[in-house]
Amino acid sequence: MSRIPVLKVDDLKVWFPQKKGLLKKTVSHVKAVDGVSFAIYKGETFGLVGESGCGKTSVGKAIVRLNPISNGAIELHGTNIAELSMKQMRKHRSTVQMIFQDPFSSLNPRMTVADIIGEAVRFYRPEADIHAEVVSYMEQAGLRKEYLQRYPHQFSGGQRQRIGIARALACQPEIIVADEPVSALDVSIQAQIINLLKSLQRDLGLSFLFIAHDLSVVKHISDRIGVMYLGSMVEISPSDELYRKPLHPYTQALIGSVPVTHPSMRFSRQPLTGEIPSPMATFAGCKFSERCPLANDQCRGQIPVLKEVEPEHWIACHQVTAG
Repeated sequence: MSRIPVLKVDDLKVWFPQKKGLLKKTVSHVKAVDGVSFAIYKGETFGLVGESGCGKTSVGKAIVRLNPISNGAIELHGTNIAELSMKQMRKHRSTVQMIFQDPFSSLNPRMTVADIIGEAVRFYRPEADIHAEVVSYMEQAGLRKEYLQRYPHQFSGGQRQRIGIARALACQPEIIVADEPVSALDVSIQAQIINLLKSLQRDLGLSFLFIAHDLSVVKHISDRIGVMYLGSMVEISPSDELYRKPLHPYTQALIGSVPVTHPSMRFSRQPLTGEIPSPMATFAGCKFSERCPLANDQCRGQIPVLKEVEPEHWIACHQVTAG
């Protein structure tokens, strides 16, 4: 894996205004993403995990410019695409593509497979042999060419997700944002899709942002993992090290909640207490302090920043300085 970053996210914020009254005056903001930073290297899979509602999907959609960006930078080969207009963004669209969580709602029910996949080829490479390219991308995604004239409702969930993968490949991207691509599928199909993504990455040199809440899936596919809590990044680490030695109390609670197959593999974790704060709240200190067993006055009054406590292991916590 190369150490050249193909995508760099710096202090990304995605805030959604909350409006009230006849004049629709903005009274507050939902801080879905509140200052997230990370990088994805060529050929790497960066996993993004956290509880539902922590802002994982909002990060992914902001990277492909489906969400408005309130602040921060998203650098793609040195170009800050967060500052580009929608017209300027067009030439960068093919570089970053997205695979959506629901393979049914993300496909146009009135278009055949040939049209869905061929649309990208027709837009970016109109001079190409569209039929031949569509067949090629279908085969890469594990679909038979006999399915060309079928519609999305004629496929199973796993097959529809393969169509979504083929559609993304048709743009010839360097980076794919996979937003919980297997969460709606049966377990046996999940393994097939994960293995397909790993095979495509190996053959095509793709980089992935893999968003999921299933920690076992993320561990299997990711090189590095970022852990989010309420819109902020609390820990970034190589995958194996994160599962072997999680440092942040929130990460420890997440991993401790994963079911294990053998009693000897279990380890004691203190369960989290309290409720998740509102994403509209303003915090003087750490967002996790209300639920953290280690919290003190410093945690409640000073916002922690990500710091490297071990090689390639970053953590945002006042109480943990090293493993």
